[in-house]
Amino acid sequence: MPTAILILGLASLALAAPLLRWILRGRRRDRSLARLLDLADEMERLLDRSQERMQALQAVVGRVPADIGAVAQASLDGALPVREAKRDLLQHRLWIKHHGQAARQSELDAACAALARARDRLAAELADLERAGAELAEATEASEQAALREPPG
Repeated sequence: MPTAILILGLASLALAAPLLRWILRGRRRDRSLARLLDLADEMERLLDRSQERMQALQAVVGRVPADIGAVAQASLDGALPVREAKRDLLQHRLWIKHHGQAARQSELDAACAALARARDRLAAELADLERAGAELAEATEASEQAALREPPG
């Protein structure tokens, strides 16, 4: 009798191990897909924030003399990179929708890593843009204050 219980226990374990592995793999896939969608949402928020910041900076650059602010104005007028990034993000979302469930785990991991790197790069560039905008606003304000103190000429 103890041998039968032992055999039954080993057989149960042999059946349960693949089932457990299959369940864990499915959960990992679900977490990866959720992570991909979360990263896409973060990217979209960063792109929206970048677009808003670029529009806000146009007012500051507009206060700078044209010869000084021409390059900055040209950069701010070109919303094409943000639109292209949003289009690429839409392509990622469509890929997730159509291929996410069938993709290999390595593909999902690679997609997560790529989106995370892009998000980190965009966040750093947005921080640089905000810092440059603050410095430009400060310098412009100081220049305008100095001009007000000068006697009319």
